Amino acid sequence: MTLVVARHLLTMKTCTFVTGNPNKVIEVSAILGESIPIEPLALDIPEIQGTLEEIARDKCRRAARVVDGPVIVEDSALEFNSMNKLPGPYIKYFLESLGNDGLYKLLYSYTDKSAQAVCTFAFTTGPAMDPIIFQGKLEVCKKNKPEVSKCSYIQIGSFRAILYLQGGHPCLNKLSHRYKALVKFQEWLRSQDTSKLENSS
Repeated sequence: MTLVVARHLLTMKTCTFVTGNPNKVIEVSAILGESIPIEPLALDIPEIQGTLEEIARDKCRRAARVVDGPVIVEDSALEFNSMNKLPGPYIKYFLESLGNDGLYKLLYSYTDKSAQAVCTFAFTTGPAMDPIIFQGKLEVCKKNKPEVSKCSYIQIGSFRAILYLQGGHPCLNKLSHRYKALVKFQEWLRSQDTSKLENSS
């Protein structure tokens, strides 16, 4: 960790979470707890074409220039294993064009209808810091898997996929791909030793 980043973390009181979804704010706040207070802000930021990580980093950089301070952004993807991880970060556009039924029809000729839900958070302390990526993944399958007896639902963007959990446990925060990504973020925050700066101040 650089001295500049350490000083920003030491003085950071809140972090702007770029989203217009109030339910997402509630979920993220519940997971992060007191580790970092967040302030939601809806921004219309254009997305580049690229990998999920490239898109999240670029969105984070643009948002940091707007707020001129700490920012965290989220991007979601749905990766069909039989389609070499497509549609990936473009799930929103696939859904708008094809609908839920059309998405499933893409997999019709494949035996493997499993997928991964991927949640990617990008964080920066401000425009001068290169965003850091925190990613969580969750295995999901389509509803016609014959060996599955119990399931629950998760929301991936606006695409409703069926999540199969061993033992039929309910889908709670601690099982979500968003939770897995945010836990990594929390661990990173805890690993940043600002004690030397605190003692010298």
